Parts: sequence; C-alpha cells; structure tokens
Amino acid sequence: MDETAIAVLGAGPHGLAAAAHLRRAGEEVRIFGDPMSFWRTMPAGMLLRSNWTATCIAEYEGPLALDSYLAETGAEVTKPVPLDDFIAYGTWVQSKVAPDVDRRWVKRAAANGDGFVLTLGDETQLRARRLVVAAGIADFVNRPELASGLPRHLASHTADHKDLSVFKNQEVLVVGGGQSALESAALMSEAGAAVEVVARAEKLNWLHGGKYHRLLGPRLVPLVYAPTDVGPMGISKIVAKPGLFTSLPRAIQGPMAYRAIRPAGAAWLIPRLVGVPIGTGVSVTSAKAVGDRLHVELSDGSAREVDHLMFGTGYKVDIQRYPFLDPALALQVRAVDGYPVLKPGMESSVPGLHFLGAPGARSFGPLMRFVAGGWYGAESLTRLVRNSRRKTAPSGAGRLEPTGDGV
Repeated sequence: MDETAIAVLGAGPHGLAAAAHLRRAGEEVRIFGDPMSFWRTMPAGMLLRSNWTATCIAEYEGPLALDSYLAETGAEVTKPVPLDDFIAYGTWVQSKVAPDVDRRWVKRAAANGDGFVLTLGDETQLRARRLVVAAGIADFVNRPELASGLPRHLASHTADHKDLSVFKNQEVLVVGGGQSALESAALMSEAGAAVEVVARAEKLNWLHGGKYHRLLGPRLVPLVYAPTDVGPMGISKIVAKPGLFTSLPRAIQGPMAYRAIRPAGAAWLIPRLVGVPIGTGVSVTSAKAVGDRLHVELSDGSAREVDHLMFGTGYKVDIQRYPFLDPALALQVRAVDGYPVLKPGMESSVPGLHFLGAPGARSFGPLMRFVAGGWYGAESLTRLVRNSRRKTAPSGAGRLEPTGDGV
C-alpha cells in the first residue's frame, strides 16, 4: 500500500494554504481534490464580499498573495474581486503549492491502526499517518424542512445554481437576508426575472463598504481592523487572533462571533436591488405545488404565487455529513452541534485527524469560515506537525502554540 506522512483532502483555499505551509516546512504531503471546485459551482457574475487582503490564499503578504499573482501574471483584477478572477488566482496558487494534486475522488477515509487509510474512486488505497480534512462546506447545505417535499424545479437553494439567467421572465421569491440570498436576487433581477426577497430579520444589515477605512486613513485602519476583514471595528482585531478569541468566556465568544458574521449584504448590492421588493420580519410558513407553480404562504398572512422559491439559508456544519468520512471514524470525533472539538494544530479528539475551514469555527472562532481563516489554520497545523516531529528527535520538542481549543 502506498503511504504518505500527511494527506490533505481538499484543494480549495484552506487545503491549498495547508499545502503551502506544510511544504515550506519540508513535510511530506499528498493533496487530493479538484482545485477550487466549490467556487466553480457558484453563480456566474458573483463578486467576492471580502476585501483585498482577506481574499488572499495562504498569506496576504508574500509570494502567494494577490499582489504577487498580479505582478507575475499581468492579470488585472478589479475590486470587489469577481468570482472568475478569484478562481484564476486560486488555480495559480495551486500550480505553485500543489502542482501534483491528485484529482481522484476520495471514496472513503477510515482509521487504520495509528493512522488512516484512504480508498480512492479507482479502489486504490493510500495510508497516511495524518489526515487533514479541508473539504469545505459543499456537503453542509442548509435546506429548510418545508423544502423537503417540494420538487427541485420549483424550490431550491442558492447553492444549487451556477447560471441564474435560467430564471429570466420567471417570478422568484428569495428567502434570506444574507449575502448569498441578496446577491442571487440581484443577479436574477439583472437577468430579467421578477424577484422578491423576504427575510425573517426585522431589518437587513448592510456592510459599510470601507466607509470607516476611508475616514480613518491607512495609518489608523490597522489599529482597529485586521487584514482578515472579519467583524466590525475592534472586534475584527480580536477575531483575527484565535488564541485571544478562545481565551474569552464562551458567553462572550458567542455574541462576538454572531456580530462578526451575522447575515449581511455588501454595500455595493444596494443600488443593484433598487426595484426589488424586500420584506423583513417575514418568514415562509408553507409552500405547495399548484400545477407548474408554487403557492407560498407567509407569516404576515399574505400569499404569493411564484414560479420558483429559492432559499438563501446558508450552510450548517456537521462533519458526519462528509460522505467520504467513515461513519465509525466520524463517531470517534468529539463534536458539539456537528462541529469537531479541536485542539491546537486544528487536531480533533482522534490523534492525527485535523479539520480546517468552517468545521473549526466553534473551537477557533468565526475567522475559520472565511478564506483568510486558512492563514491561521495552516500555520497552526504546520506548527503542530513540526513540533511533533521534533519530539521524536534527540534534541527534544519545541513549544506548542499557546492556544486552547476554546470549548
């Protein structure tokens, strides 16, 4: 059986960040996945909400940063960053840090002795001493229960669509008040659909679009905003340091995390939604097919007849929903509400099993849900691997990072 020291499952921003940092440290790594595959499923015409530095993979300064990509390739990227440009940038990063990425489907990942065995789609097997899951959130789509009995051509999730122009000349009701719901509504409206948005929240939240950055100026901004761009003034600096964030009482972490990632739309969406009716404080109570349309009833007592109902209800982490993760292994992982409880190095309760990205949010804060969270996750993982290797050497081990799991 083929063998490697570390297997990384996933070739998106978090998996590529892990590949970059581990290989810089001289570690033996095999990377599995279709590079940037999740991002390729997103709606055409989408723009990234994150600012310039936070859109960088693995590091915001250095040879893999967006600025380095532009300098080497001569590409021109506008702000906010278009989806296609981000995918091109991610593909460039992959060519630098994982040119040997194995694109074969990982059918199963199971525990085996003091390591793990991967079974690939062609039934080839590989043994790894460490397993790093950086598989993203595609398997965590949050579909409301009332959508379960409706046909997909009448009701869907924003995650189901790459081309929203198919809704041209249709009446579409969008549910949700976050970026995915609002941007999908804007794209459909611009494609010629008659769109309405309803959100449970009493009011929509809009990001400031860099207003305070402009008011403060380049010298003062770093004092209150981190390059990770997660959270408002002040909170941004705390969230950017998971060791600090997780040292706070859980009663403080929860509200702070919510404030940092509450549903919100980018300011540049506001003019694009002029003419799109938006109802707040309203939820869908029922929906049923009537011929080739839907009859939808709302909590305010009103009803709609529409061609399509689209849910922008986000994602809900539950590592047991990863189809490749052997159920017996998944059950060994200590988890809370679907999130694995992680220690320094993004390591789970199963020695040698690590989770990067959104699954790390409960243990290391909301930063883990974003591309910029890959900086910390990859560095933390690499530090633990390096120190673990030193422990086996006569000279002894180095120090582990001074962070707790925050649980």
